Amino acid sequence: MKCHLVLLVISVVMSVSTVFADTVVHIGDPEIWSPSQLSSYKGQTVKFDVPFYICSVKGGIFVAPRRLFSPTNQAIPLSDEYNTVISLNSNATVSLSGLSGYHRTGERIDNLTVTVSSTSSLQYKSGTISSNTREILSKQHPTVDLRGKHTLLVCAFNLQYYLVENLGSGSQGPTTTEYQRRQHTKIMEALKRIKADVFGFVEVEQGQGALKKLAESLSKETRRHYTWIDDGMSANGTFTKSGYVYCTETVEPVGSMRNNETGVRNRKKMQAFKELETGEVFIFSLNHFKAKSGTPKVDGDQDQGDGQGIFNQSRKEEASSVLSDCQTSSNFYGDEDILIMGDLNAYGKEDPIRILTDGGMTDLHRYFHRDTSYSYVFNNLAGYLDHALASESMLKQVTGMQAYHINSDEDRSYSYTSSDETMFRCSDHDPVIVGLCLGTEVIHDSEVEVENGLIVIKDAEDGYYRLYNSMGLLVYEGRITSSYFALPQSMHGICIINIYTKGEVKQKKLMIL
Repeated sequence: MKCHLVLLVISVVMSVSTVFADTVVHIGDPEIWSPSQLSSYKGQTVKFDVPFYICSVKGGIFVAPRRLFSPTNQAIPLSDEYNTVISLNSNATVSLSGLSGYHRTGERIDNLTVTVSSTSSLQYKSGTISSNTREILSKQHPTVDLRGKHTLLVCAFNLQYYLVENLGSGSQGPTTTEYQRRQHTKIMEALKRIKADVFGFVEVEQGQGALKKLAESLSKETRRHYTWIDDGMSANGTFTKSGYVYCTETVEPVGSMRNNETGVRNRKKMQAFKELETGEVFIFSLNHFKAKSGTPKVDGDQDQGDGQGIFNQSRKEEASSVLSDCQTSSNFYGDEDILIMGDLNAYGKEDPIRILTDGGMTDLHRYFHRDTSYSYVFNNLAGYLDHALASESMLKQVTGMQAYHINSDEDRSYSYTSSDETMFRCSDHDPVIVGLCLGTEVIHDSEVEVENGLIVIKDAEDGYYRLYNSMGLLVYEGRITSSYFALPQSMHGICIINIYTKGEVKQKKLMIL
């Protein structure tokens, strides 16, 4: 677990120069901060007392003391909280000039020191880039051991129209053999690093050619034997499907694959897998729901003005059908451990996801990472379209999950249409990875208390914590260097704290007076 803790706090110094500022700008609550608060500091060199994050790199670098998220990822559509997120997002960022080199959205800048040119413009002086850079991600592997050590890795990944045939016959996917080669190269750089036991791919070409090539390449690159589930389909144009690739050394399929053809066809599937070492079985429901683009032909699919976009009714029907299929599939496969994953084209608080959670499934993004999780960035707003949800019995066997941010924060100019052949921007979606320890019940340790304004955690040295308010919004985060630490002075009322330490997540609801 020592390695896990290092990954959470690793930093890369991007500037060796240090500029000392006479004035420290205190930001009490990053969620409601506005650049207008800088009006009294014009012309001064100041240092901020909280981290800033790069929120956009289009037309310059724009930063804020928090990431900006899609409103329907954070709040129920049209709720008061939803309107609050829209309002706070509308005026949260300020431009930052003078920061050299290539930067990705999501990078965190600690000890940011700037000259305040105006309430809309800062001049960079110094700071430390401490997360989400290419350098850091190149050294890190996905972290899914938050509650113990996994024995299996499951990954769902939208490959953004992975084609091996029919190049140039559609509007999406590679159009030349060189683009096809580079798309494959970039994707394989990511897959061999993830090295999952079971991959669920969406947006792969129909037929067996795409899955066959991925499985054979994985076998060569990882020196483990991979194969695929043959669904009998033949390639026809550039329509895509969902499909499974798995490592025969660790798992084997149980029973036949089940297709759910409600709504978009060939994109909702179920397959049970047995872990060879333990004999334990789980069901992997792989899905790709209707997208938020196109021309709706049904009235219910028109944009309702609630932030969920078009085709929401179709996605709701797909979600209901998947939930129903989970109930019948547990009988078909003789197991209740179900993992629903894939690109559901709906953010975390939208109707289709709430249908699944109201039906008893647990959203693993929210469970492990509260409001900080994302897998996709659209119009500079982060959120997760790529989901992982677990049934009640499955949840007890999940060690952790992570959206591996190798794509969503990257500039699209680094896709396979460029000369870049790294794993970065191999797709427009981040892969989502879940760790499993089948047959073992993982339980939270909630020995967390508040005493005299201090958080007290038993045996919690060398860790990391995140503090959330009653709305689930991240308020504060930091390292733990002893078994107690001071609360932010602005924190009061009901809050939730997550403690990441020694291979566990300690989570507790607290009342701070």
